[in-house]
Amino acid sequence: MNIVILDGHTTNPGDLPFTEFEKMGNLTVYDYTPDHLTVERCKGADIIIGNKTNMPKEFLENITAKYIGLFSTGYNVVDIETASKLGITVCNVPAYSTNAVAQHTFALILELYNYVGHHSSAVKDGKWNDPAKFCFWDKPLYELTGKTLGIIGMGSIGQKTAEIASAFGMKVIFANRSKKDNLPYPQVSLEELYKTADIISLHCPLTPETTGMINKSAIDLMKKNAIIINTSRGATINEQDLADALNSGRIYGAGVDVLSTEPPKADNPLLTAKNCFITPHIAWAAHETRSRMLSVAVQNVKNYLNGTPTNVVSNP
Repeated sequence: MNIVILDGHTTNPGDLPFTEFEKMGNLTVYDYTPDHLTVERCKGADIIIGNKTNMPKEFLENITAKYIGLFSTGYNVVDIETASKLGITVCNVPAYSTNAVAQHTFALILELYNYVGHHSSAVKDGKWNDPAKFCFWDKPLYELTGKTLGIIGMGSIGQKTAEIASAFGMKVIFANRSKKDNLPYPQVSLEELYKTADIISLHCPLTPETTGMINKSAIDLMKKNAIIINTSRGATINEQDLADALNSGRIYGAGVDVLSTEPPKADNPLLTAKNCFITPHIAWAAHETRSRMLSVAVQNVKNYLNGTPTNVVSNP
């Protein structure tokens, strides 16, 4: 049994063992695999594991493996339609990052409401040295209590985010592509959410409907003091429209953990936008979170080999 991990460093930069995969066969781990080497590196592989490595139709048609496992919930890197036609089983790891992503959502919100990093740097730069200043701040500070959080996408992460918001004393509204009657928060239209929310947080999948959904038309409906948080997929935001709104003061701020192209291109407009905090796609990357994900990915392979595949996203 030959197992190839195409981009192991993304999941495991050295703090988690791949021991369980080693027990199942001959394991080859690549830290990173550029697109032009994917087919070559998967020659003779029975099991292929990846995270961010692209697996398009041309790749799938030139491999012999019948199983692809993902170190992720999203599976847009794999051409699922082609995999299904070729009888390739593709399995993901659902819901492993719920707690971590919801936590990171509030890390971004709190940075925009308290500016902890900014004020820490200001203190170290000597701006608190004046003995007449018992305290000082040079950014506006806000309370979360009483603010309205509008959540777009009320899956497991959206619901965990709502739970945390409630603990802060926030009001929660949400928009979702399907009706959800079993939640203690009002479901509203996107238009009403844009108009009402003080903070808009994206937790939706990337689909044709959600691609570029945060654009000038949507932003024009928002409060001037609104902030936008994105821990879902970068392409849900029209980045030029958001940058323009931030630079003009049309909305107050933004915090994003994802961009349309990752790593970002040098000309990404959000890199120079005012009051925009960007983290390098790390909401999912807590040690406990990655350990949980690795355990599920291992179990997915075991279940496949036992004839009872789990978390299958293809249709072989």
